[in-house]
Amino acid sequence: MTIAPELQFCLLTEPLIRYRRASDGRTVCANLPELFVALSADEVRDYPALRPHQRHPWHAFLVQLAAIALHKANRTAALETAQEWRDALLVLTPDDPDGAAWCLVSPPNRPALLQAAVVGGSISDWKSESFAADEIDMLVTSKNHDVKGSRARRSQPEDWLFALLSLQTQEGFLGAGNYGISRMNGGFASKPGVGVAAVGFPGARWMRDIAALLKRRDRTVEAHGLQGDEGLALVWLAPWDGLGSLSFSKLDPFYIEICRRIRLRCVDGEIMSVGTGSKAARIAAKELNGLTGDAWTPIDVEGGKALTITANGFTYKLVSELMFGGKYQAPVAQNFDHSAKGDSLIFVTQGVTRGQGKTEGYHERRVPVSPKVRGLLMTNQKAHLERIAGQRISAIGEVRKLLWLALAVLFSNGASGDSSEGNKAKASKFSAPFEEAEDARFFDDLNEEIEAADPSERRLQWLLELVERAEAILKVAFDAGPRSGIQKYRAQSAALSRFHGGLRSDKFQITDLVNYYRQQTTKHQEETSDHA
Repeated sequence: MTIAPELQFCLLTEPLIRYRRASDGRTVCANLPELFVALSADEVRDYPALRPHQRHPWHAFLVQLAAIALHKANRTAALETAQEWRDALLVLTPDDPDGAAWCLVSPPNRPALLQAAVVGGSISDWKSESFAADEIDMLVTSKNHDVKGSRARRSQPEDWLFALLSLQTQEGFLGAGNYGISRMNGGFASKPGVGVAAVGFPGARWMRDIAALLKRRDRTVEAHGLQGDEGLALVWLAPWDGLGSLSFSKLDPFYIEICRRIRLRCVDGEIMSVGTGSKAARIAAKELNGLTGDAWTPIDVEGGKALTITANGFTYKLVSELMFGGKYQAPVAQNFDHSAKGDSLIFVTQGVTRGQGKTEGYHERRVPVSPKVRGLLMTNQKAHLERIAGQRISAIGEVRKLLWLALAVLFSNGASGDSSEGNKAKASKFSAPFEEAEDARFFDDLNEEIEAADPSERRLQWLLELVERAEAILKVAFDAGPRSGIQKYRAQSAALSRFHGGLRSDKFQITDLVNYYRQQTTKHQEETSDHA
């Protein structure tokens, strides 16, 4: 195809995207159709220019785009050649057969990639200019402490592509005229990326998620009131005057959205951007609370809203609930049926926590899924897994509570029930690493119990090891306790007594541990009696 001079950086024909080849690590420059062929062959290791918080938007974009093209072509299997993919993508933009809608830069009166055509064709009064790709990205930091702004002054086209995609598909509300996306629960919420992937390279997950989307397409249309075959899939194809919103019911179930009025320009051979505000959100979906049929967004069933990630990120408690619990409806991509039987799987959670006018961290967690866990999940035995995980979560909480009480005794010079606010704060500070460490190892330990020949024995061993790790933290805190001789030994002795006594108390909630320690005490007494 021939690209007119005013159309620049066309993803259909120009090798603008770099990836490292899985077989030898060599860097390859590809256009979008060539990348699809490489992904189909699982030849892509990673993308050198892709920043961590851009991973999910990029994956989702590639999956949705391929699924839209395949559905339009009435196919379920991936196309085989770059030319076939190029033709299939051009079919999606019939009003722009010259590829304008796939270019990073095109005249303002025409669509460009992820950029709506400007009604009237003039951007002369648009005032918001950016000369570095990361300036338009959704990542907002406080006083540049976390990620420095405007670092990408020598931005390449792919840097602008990734930043533009991040802005248009995961940004929230950022002041008057700056509305956010439809696929999250409100302007200050976040867009999660939750799914299942085979261990390995991105291509396998790409193929798996495409299959999942196509299989569930009709149900997504019905459940969310979207269009079947005539809906708007590439939202940037609709001209935008900044005044009105698109009706959600007119969209395709795989729609790729935009939320901001922005245009890329090429000045003296360098890309820059110019933007302006809008009077309304691009898609009228505020009342949906993020329930848009997004393939990677869990739904809070009781709350009737999309999952929002807090500043705590994907803790072991949240991930357990997402994997095994009933609070959240699993998204389309969290489906184990679309993976080959022998695949080793991981549960993937990704997302940026947003606050009012800021971000509060990028969070990503990858949890290995053992063969037995996978089997239980595929046979609708989540309740069994939820019970085991719930017991472990409760046990960690009980041991941490006991550790905190022992630390409070330590910092109170051995006095029980006489802690000042300062001592309580110190107890909280010193007990926090315990739960953080258990969070990090939670799913490895859980898999060991589920896969064990004797799960009850494995669970008891885990409980005993849990106690050992808590006691080790208590002893580390001795250095922060009283320093003088008598007070030091009295405080340490009292803290240990409080800790070990609590493990054997009738009030301690972990009955397996209480019974174990009682049996050990009885056994010791009997052995002592025999030697008397």
